[in-house]
Amino acid sequence: MTTAILEAPTSGFRSLSLIPQLLQAIDLAGYKNPTPIQAALIPPAITGRDVIGQAQTGTGKTASFLLPFYNSWRPTESGGPQAIILTPTRELAAQVRDEARKLRPGTKCKVVAVYGGQRVRSQANEVKAGCNVAVGTPGRVLDFIARGVLSLSQIRYVVLDEADRMLDIGFRPDIERILSRCPQSRQTMLLSATLPEEVLRLARRYMHDPLHINLSPARLSVDKIRQTYFTVDEDRKFELLVRVLRREPPRQSIIFCQRKRTADELFQRLRQVMKQVSLMHGDLSQPLRERIMQAFRNGKIVNLIATDVVGRGIDVTGISHIFNYDLPEDVENYVHRIGRTGRMGADGVAVSFVTPEQGQLLTDIETTMNALVTADHIDGFEAFRPRIKEPAPTQRSSPVFGRTSRKYSWRV
Repeated sequence: MTTAILEAPTSGFRSLSLIPQLLQAIDLAGYKNPTPIQAALIPPAITGRDVIGQAQTGTGKTASFLLPFYNSWRPTESGGPQAIILTPTRELAAQVRDEARKLRPGTKCKVVAVYGGQRVRSQANEVKAGCNVAVGTPGRVLDFIARGVLSLSQIRYVVLDEADRMLDIGFRPDIERILSRCPQSRQTMLLSATLPEEVLRLARRYMHDPLHINLSPARLSVDKIRQTYFTVDEDRKFELLVRVLRREPPRQSIIFCQRKRTADELFQRLRQVMKQVSLMHGDLSQPLRERIMQAFRNGKIVNLIATDVVGRGIDVTGISHIFNYDLPEDVENYVHRIGRTGRMGADGVAVSFVTPEQGQLLTDIETTMNALVTADHIDGFEAFRPRIKEPAPTQRSSPVFGRTSRKYSWRV
């Protein structure tokens, strides 16, 4: 494996030897200059070389692996896809699909996403109607292979997006089964924020002399994110959250909870005192999650309550604030959470609620990042301050605009 670090060119995407159709799509997408990972990864990938791209999320890595394939793509009579992109989450698969459609060199290039939570028949019909690029989660991809819906015989380009995350959640056997069914002559791209030994083993087994482009900082870097914390008793978090949201209203925020039950309860309470609040976690149906994400991207939702399961797949450039309503149990999750803001070089704010017994966890986070998280304070919210407990709300609501049922009744 060869390691290289390349500099970004100063003359825009036209310096990357891309075909005119791609440059036109890039212009229509509003992209002016390549990000460092795009500038470093695209030139060697265009030559057909296997590449490992190591970079943090929010750096433009999706375009960095799409554009090399599109640069050599030509219409073909082949029935199966020529490129397959594997992602760890449904949300990320949908996000990559949308970006792939936006950057494709023409409408004849068909992009289909296959992932769980959606009707098998509708996705299968899309694939059968013609598919040049398949984006999906490993489980649904394997299911479609077993059903005879998806053929990998024509694959010449494979992308493993967020490889570290896919292995974290147990997808290694599925990934290996998929890679073993792809032609040996393929080009393979692996994108990952970190390169633990398990990811390296996968690369050594399924990639041919990959070029390693490392644009990750030597230490976890969140320099553009203003990080603060409040020490607060568990039963006063909600009141504090409302005060902080009113003191410094976010453009858009994600409020992270550790458990689905906590997220549900917080949503029920917060929607009673604020508008444009919604909820995302794994128990919601996939169509519902997609409608929520679309509303969030469109700015119709300002404060989105989420768990880590879906939080990793959220990539919205307008997020100004991240709230750790529950402090995560490990430093890596903390960094991934707050990385949802400060996207593409913008500034962001991360606010953490720390209970008195979590002092050591906060210290561990600071030590790993080699940075201090600044203490913040609002009068009346010192830890251990007694209060009168509020009655729990009884009304339930749907996290989607306009949706009603026996269980939910939405209001903004």
